Amino acid sequence: MQRPFAGLTWRNAATETIAGVTLLAIAVPLNIGYAQIAGLPPTAGLYALVVPAIVYALLVTSRQLVASPDAAAAALVASSIGGLAVAGSEDYLTMAFAQAIICGVMFILASIFKLGFLANFLSKPILIGFVGGLALDILASQFAKMLGVKIDSGGEFIDKVIGLITGLPTLNGWSVLIAAAAVVILVVGRKVARAVPWALIVLIVSTVVVVITDLEQQGVAVLGVVEAGPPTLTWPMLDWATWLALVPSAIALTMVTMAEGLLVARSYGEKRGYTTRPNRDLFAFGAANIAAGTTGGFSVGSSTSRTAAMDQAGSRTQLPSVVAAVGTLLLLLFGTALLEHIPSPAIGAIVGIAILPLLGTRDFIQLWKQDRFEFVVGAVCFLATLFIGAIPGIVIAFVLALINLAKRASSPAIDVLAANDSPDSSLLDPAPAGTATAPGVIVIRLAAPLFFANGSVFSDAVKRAVTATPDAHHIVLDLEAVTDVDVTGAEAFESLKTWLAANSVELAYSRPRQQILERMKTLGLVRDEAIYPTNRAALVALSGPAASE
Repeated sequence: MQRPFAGLTWRNAATETIAGVTLLAIAVPLNIGYAQIAGLPPTAGLYALVVPAIVYALLVTSRQLVASPDAAAAALVASSIGGLAVAGSEDYLTMAFAQAIICGVMFILASIFKLGFLANFLSKPILIGFVGGLALDILASQFAKMLGVKIDSGGEFIDKVIGLITGLPTLNGWSVLIAAAAVVILVVGRKVARAVPWALIVLIVSTVVVVITDLEQQGVAVLGVVEAGPPTLTWPMLDWATWLALVPSAIALTMVTMAEGLLVARSYGEKRGYTTRPNRDLFAFGAANIAAGTTGGFSVGSSTSRTAAMDQAGSRTQLPSVVAAVGTLLLLLFGTALLEHIPSPAIGAIVGIAILPLLGTRDFIQLWKQDRFEFVVGAVCFLATLFIGAIPGIVIAFVLALINLAKRASSPAIDVLAANDSPDSSLLDPAPAGTATAPGVIVIRLAAPLFFANGSVFSDAVKRAVTATPDAHHIVLDLEAVTDVDVTGAEAFESLKTWLAANSVELAYSRPRQQILERMKTLGLVRDEAIYPTNRAALVALSGPAASE
């Protein structure tokens, strides 16, 4: 079992501590913004930085992945709970806690039963579309904050856009000025000195300006009173029907975090030369989410941007998360009065700039150049998430993943192999169409599992090969690349065997793995057929030595 804070030594303790202060400066303004996106009080975002972060840091095997609520999680919380309770109400807050606990349980179950592979169904185009749709929906709300226009932040995207347009006559000039200055500082500052916590500087400067000039009286919205005090243990009291109603959204949150979190953890592990254990990391996410739900936070996922920032700061351990947790706790105990005058336009600018890359514009352009079908998959997922909703969007994402998988699996590589003059080769080159591998013998290779999506396709390919070479009396099926056969594929293959027998063509197998051979025997596909260790051995046996020379 890996010890906590692997990689931490006296030599790098100072670097890791400084990185923790940087993480604190990045995380506080963002988590306040994400809590607002989720329809929760600022303390929910801050509490998620304390106990959950410490629990995660102690359990995870990734030395660098930062766990925290992110923009996608916040939007999912708002869209899923918004239909069950009024944002800001006590019931809404309680449901957010319960949702985090359900996510935690799902992560732990996924860890125990090693279900991390399910996240692979969310391919890159699907994630780009899903997260991009959520990001654009969030941007509408943040743009309203920047303009000082009041809209229903928990409404549908179209309603937000309509509210934004109709509210333009009421925009606040001071809000626009604060937001514009914040955007300039964030964009230019990032180019000039990326290591500087510009978001924190924006918050401090804008708050000082608002307090000194009394801009609240000029209509500039501020964060308001933030409850002081440390996180306390609690348990959401809800009826079973409400718990069950939260399960679909918890599944969506869990899948998105699994897909993104495990990928980022693995990539940084490979980059920095340490190993990660995905199932252990899922357990860490589970424990962190349960901790969030029982201490006043909300669903915790992986933060790619903060992980990248810590990597650039030289951090190679989980100590920065603990340093940030301690700093946040001190802020909750002694500094909440400093937060209540933070102007909302500044928060909107910080969150808007942070999530702008999530729109995936460059990724969509790259998909268009690389694969038009993948682009369509991403675009459909984007539009579904934006106009139908986050939960239907994740369902459509899974359907698209299955369609994409079936589309690719239904047209596997099926080749008639050509004989050659090299005695060491395994006849890997495809033969010209309409030719046999050797006189009277066709060696055919299926480079995929044989299952419901390609059973009839394979059958038709074999029939075409036999029909195109009337003198063929033997078919040798190269099984090296066949890793599985399902019942539907077996039925199609049984029908093919009947057709071959009716046409006086004898079937044989070559290069089978022991596992697939046992599987085919169980399905009744292997009876008295000849089985050869190599394709060349099959040619020697069926057409004589001349075929192998």
